[in-house]
Amino acid sequence: MRLLLAEDEEQLSSALCAILRHNGYEVDAALNGLDALSLLQDGCYDAAILDIMMPGLDGIMVLKKARDDGLRLPIIMLTAKGEIEDKVLGLDSGANDYLTKPFSSRELLARLRAMTRRSGDSSGSAVLKAGNLTLDMQTCCLSSPKGSFKLANKEFRLMELLMARPSQVISTQVFRDKVWGWDAETDISVVWVYLSCLRKKLTELSSTVQIKASRNLGYSLEAIE
Repeated sequence: MRLLLAEDEEQLSSALCAILRHNGYEVDAALNGLDALSLLQDGCYDAAILDIMMPGLDGIMVLKKARDDGLRLPIIMLTAKGEIEDKVLGLDSGANDYLTKPFSSRELLARLRAMTRRSGDSSGSAVLKAGNLTLDMQTCCLSSPKGSFKLANKEFRLMELLMARPSQVISTQVFRDKVWGWDAETDISVVWVYLSCLRKKLTELSSTVQIKASRNLGYSLEAIE
């Protein structure tokens, strides 16, 4: 599972990264809100941990912008403040959970497990939408008014990444790491083959969105003009 940790205290950030990696998480760290938002927008994370008090952009602004961009990943907020108003603001802005400093590593790990477990349970009945397409997370069916396809596992996971982040460019490397595993020996060209198959399915469905290639950057799901 890949996490983003946004915490401006370098020592705490290093300690938390070490704890999380020791417990099997893959972690990227950001020391300010601007870097955190950029990583969230460019990467494919399973969950994020955001400190509220950060330079550049505070955690609440990062959270709001992430939700405005359509990012649905579970997010837990960290803060030195314990007032009810701060917790309400974070939860109302789209946070899934809240943890007040100081906290134990065991509590953070337990909150992460619970948060991602709830996210996984709820996604089973969710439907992603883009243009005239819908992707049923339970049946793996990609549909439009023209018809539907039941996607194979890797096709489904590629399409899920695209539809969960419409208009955001995702690199081929990220596709491979998320779908085949970061340590997989799969050749990068396999990703291109799968995306090509998905493009054909979109054409058959008369989709109003397309998988667009951005040279040397990656792929995104864009409206057909």
